[in-house]
Amino acid sequence: MTAMPMRHLLAATTLSLSLAMPAIAEDGLNAEEQAIVAAVEADFDAQIAFLEKIVNINSDTRNPAGVRKVGAVFNEEFKALGFETGWISMPEEMDRGGHFVARHMGDGGKKALLIGHLDTVFPLASPFQKFERDGNRITGPGIADMKAGDAIVLYALKALKTAGHLDRGSYTVFFTGDEESTGKPLDISRKDLIDAGKWSDFALNFEGSTEGMAVIGRRGSSGWSLTTSGVRAHSSGVFSERVGAGAIFEASRILHRFYNEVQGEHGLTFNPGVIAGGTFVEEGENTAAQNAYGKDNVVAQKAVVHGGLRFMSEEQKERARAKMREIVAANLPQTGAEITFEDSYPAMQESDANRAMLATLSDINVALGEGPLTAYPPEKRGAADASFVAPHTPTMDGLGGYGGGGHTPEEWLDLEKQKFATARAAVLLYRLMRQD
Repeated sequence: MTAMPMRHLLAATTLSLSLAMPAIAEDGLNAEEQAIVAAVEADFDAQIAFLEKIVNINSDTRNPAGVRKVGAVFNEEFKALGFETGWISMPEEMDRGGHFVARHMGDGGKKALLIGHLDTVFPLASPFQKFERDGNRITGPGIADMKAGDAIVLYALKALKTAGHLDRGSYTVFFTGDEESTGKPLDISRKDLIDAGKWSDFALNFEGSTEGMAVIGRRGSSGWSLTTSGVRAHSSGVFSERVGAGAIFEASRILHRFYNEVQGEHGLTFNPGVIAGGTFVEEGENTAAQNAYGKDNVVAQKAVVHGGLRFMSEEQKERARAKMREIVAANLPQTGAEITFEDSYPAMQESDANRAMLATLSDINVALGEGPLTAYPPEKRGAADASFVAPHTPTMDGLGGYGGGGHTPEEWLDLEKQKFATARAAVLLYRLMRQD
């Protein structure tokens, strides 16, 4: 693996923090685990200074140079930790920054894949660009989604090294540069992540944490596009044998039947997000922007609908698609219709192995002074990079920072809980690496 060059690094800012961990139930942690927690606490000022540095670098998905710059900051830290580092570039036409990878091969134990993403949703033109602290609350672009999670990965591993446990397993850290808007085709942009999942014994994703819950299942998502056609004619002839119903009525028929006949299964949802129809529809590469022209006295000859589909399993997805195709094929007079589907994120299905990891995490949560954990309802959690590896290895998510306001100028992070989440992640890795 080729080491990534360092450049344009921002100077670290030293912050003095006095944040206390929750009271530790010491009988729940052995002496080695207590040493790991102490290492997290000792290094926490440095973690917050590091977090400020990466938050203050714009890394919008469509700012590849910024994504690479954040990756360069992580590269320096992981190299200092003894990891082999590299950068996976994407084809130029994909307009994506690429992915940061760091690897450490230990002497024994298990193989862990630790997942994060470097990109955010805030463009260079956004006024929301800076890390700001108000007591134990930080605001900043991407602070919770998910630069805090990335920092947790780094500083949990640092704590393991300080406590002398890093070599008891092998680690691949994989931070994508396009989670917020995945590069297409997916068989290029997610190939290396999937390969890392196949290599690993388990995978942990560090999207934001939720009080009392962790994620062991997520719905998958895919897109669909519907195009209908009709006979262009004066509206006085609509419904006649020659003219028929027109493209807009045909699109309406299909959407109405989708609503009545496709919905119903637990966790299955679908949404027509944009529609355009008339005499002409101008379609560009951006499906969110369709231009239509028509008149109320002309029967529409074309309509286009773009939507999304969320599903609990691949089997559920295929059942929904089959029903949608069946409905599309039953055309109104003198109309035609076709539907296409585009895969995006597969479903992350709950499994016994995922539940076992959740049980381990819950025990640690209690040992660190918090309550037990339950599984976040998968139908309420959106897609994430964890979904790509979940079919290949036991996977858990929701291990990142505690905050809120994601994708908005009010995005925030709880600093005190950041220390807790880092200690929890470090102890979790210590335990998982030693399980049979």
